[in-house]
Amino acid sequence: MFVILAVLIACSAMATVLTKSIVRAATYLLFVLLGTAGMYFLMGYTFLGSVQVMVYAGGIIVLYVFSILLTEGGKEEGVFKRTVKDASWGLILSLVGFLTFLGVVLSHPFRSLPLSAPSETASAVTSIHSIGSNMLSTGDNGYLLPFEAVSVLLLACIVGALLIARKR
Repeated sequence: MFVILAVLIACSAMATVLTKSIVRAATYLLFVLLGTAGMYFLMGYTFLGSVQVMVYAGGIIVLYVFSILLTEGGKEEGVFKRTVKDASWGLILSLVGFLTFLGVVLSHPFRSLPLSAPSETASAVTSIHSIGSNMLSTGDNGYLLPFEAVSVLLLACIVGALLIARKR
């Protein structure tokens, strides 16, 4: 199952970058996010996988497609003319990024991992109740302010998309 999900994520990510249609790119991005959620479910992180499906695959992709269609971004296929100069800069930057990644991976002292998965104790497992309490509390470990800031940011994006669409 891991190999199937990894191939799905890799192929969808390549298709996201290589497609000329922005609506298709958003659709391929949806497949990448769903594959990532599948990886979370495969590892046993059911809460993180369900948040991935609800927030990213559900909310963010709908917001992308909504804003693309409101601003007539889907009709701009083939507007950008690619030159050899642009392609060469892209190739050079890709090689620099890959060589940097390769340098970091080769110079990192990786520890050997045990062959069997460590057994989880009852105290090591985080409950959904504690996650919810921390997410909606304002105390020391509370995340209510960043949660509300993200919701205001998404609302501002929607209002901005509506204003752009109204001008056209």
